[in-house]
Amino acid sequence: MSESSFARYGREYVPGDVLFREGESGDVMFVIQSGAVRVSKSVAGEDKVLAVLGPGEFVGEMAILNGKPRNATATVVEPSRCLVVEARTLQAMLQRNSEIALRLIKKLAKRLDAANALVELLMHRDPKARVMLALARHAEAFGEETPEGIRVRTSPADIAREVDVDRETVDEVMARLRRLKLLADGPPAPAAIVVADMRRFIDFIEFLETPRKLGGES
Repeated sequence: MSESSFARYGREYVPGDVLFREGESGDVMFVIQSGAVRVSKSVAGEDKVLAVLGPGEFVGEMAILNGKPRNATATVVEPSRCLVVEARTLQAMLQRNSEIALRLIKKLAKRLDAANALVELLMHRDPKARVMLALARHAEAFGEETPEGIRVRTSPADIAREVDVDRETVDEVMARLRRLKLLADGPPAPAAIVVADMRRFIDFIEFLETPRKLGGES
C-alpha cells in the first residue's frame, strides 16, 4: 500500500491496543499490513487464543458479513499497521473485484478447517499430542513463511491455555521437537516458534497417532 493510501485508510497500533472486544457490534474489519494481532475468546472465564495473525491476514470480517456481535477479542501484540475497511467499502470491493471475493472465501474456509481442528484436538486424551496438534494447527492455518520455516506467533503460554495443559508439558514437547530438528529457534525479538520442516512435522504426528487410530493407545 502506498503511503498516501495508508494515510487515508490505515492506522498504526501499539502492543496492548484492542481493535475490538467480544460481544461488541462491529462495522469495520482490519487488514494487517505489518505486526501481529491476537484473536482470543472467553471460555469458562478464561481467555483462549484462537489465532495470532500476521501480515496479509484480516480480522473482524464476520461481524460485517453476518451482522452479529463480535465473537472474539482482537488485541495487538506487536507494533502494527492495519488497513481499516468499513462495511460498505468491503461490499463495494467484493462486488467490483472477484479476486478479492475469492481470497476472502479461501481464507474463511481455511479458518473453518482450523476451528474444526481445534475441536478435534481438544478431544484428544494425550496432553502431549494436544500440544503438537495445536502447533500444527497454528502453523498450517496462521503460520508465516520464513527462510527458517513456518513461523508461529502463538506463545508457549498461549498453547498451554488453549489445550488445557501445564506450561512444563508444552516446554517438554517443544524441547523434544527441537532435538528432532522439527522446531527451530525464531528471531529473538519478538521471540517465535518456527516449524523447521512442516512435512516432516505432520508425518511425525501421523506416525505417533497411528496406534490410536488403529485402536491402541496414543
